[in-house]
Amino acid sequence: MAHNTNTSNQESERPIPRDVYFFGTCLIDIFVPNAGMDAITLLEKLGINVHFPMAQSCCGQPAYTSGHPAEAREVARAQLSLFPEDWPVVVPSGSCGGMMKHHWPTLFAGDKDEAIANEIAGRIVEFSDFLLNVLDWQPKDLGEPTKIAVHTSCSARREMDVHINSWALVDRLANVERLVHDHESECCGFGGTFSVKHPDISGAMVTDKARSLKTTGADEFITADCGCLMNINGKLAKDGDATFNGRHLASFLLERTGGKA
Repeated sequence: MAHNTNTSNQESERPIPRDVYFFGTCLIDIFVPNAGMDAITLLEKLGINVHFPMAQSCCGQPAYTSGHPAEAREVARAQLSLFPEDWPVVVPSGSCGGMMKHHWPTLFAGDKDEAIANEIAGRIVEFSDFLLNVLDWQPKDLGEPTKIAVHTSCSARREMDVHINSWALVDRLANVERLVHDHESECCGFGGTFSVKHPDISGAMVTDKARSLKTTGADEFITADCGCLMNINGKLAKDGDATFNGRHLASFLLERTGGKA
């Protein structure tokens, strides 16, 4: 059975914008571009004008979490001129969203670009949060009955506090049963550069996570963070499992509501 979802910790009322910026993230751009296209398509189907600044690159998180703030600042600085209009910046990742919303103000404290970094940080909205708490999306499920499990990233859960949003969106789909797994709150082991620096620990963590997701009996799993998606799907592929894998929340929601990228 699904958990009861409660979004009372989110802002109850936000104006519905006509235009948004979309920050695609490095992982989506390089490894899972269909997830970004599906997210944009879904937003456009809901009447939102989506603006994708072509010069965007990285939020600076890999360098920042590796202990290189100066390098992270210069990477992040290259993004600051890309969002000049007072529109929300929708980010399809709790990880990158957390970096931009919560760590840019620290990263640019005392810097000449402190003001603009803080201003943009205040406009960052994670994708599922935007659908649920800004648009109050009420989807019409056009798909066949299915059972799915949801993995929420550490950043989505502990930094952005948006983990219940994916649950709530899935629970609004009439033909989808959300199955709860016994490692729901645990990390998949990716952690950006953590998985590179500590491969044995990371490998043990993703083994537990993949096993937990599969044990639910779900047809597939979904997540709103592509780093986790790559890590878990990579583990499943390494184990030769061709019957169970995952995809980004945006791709799942678009398909269920009859859209195509």
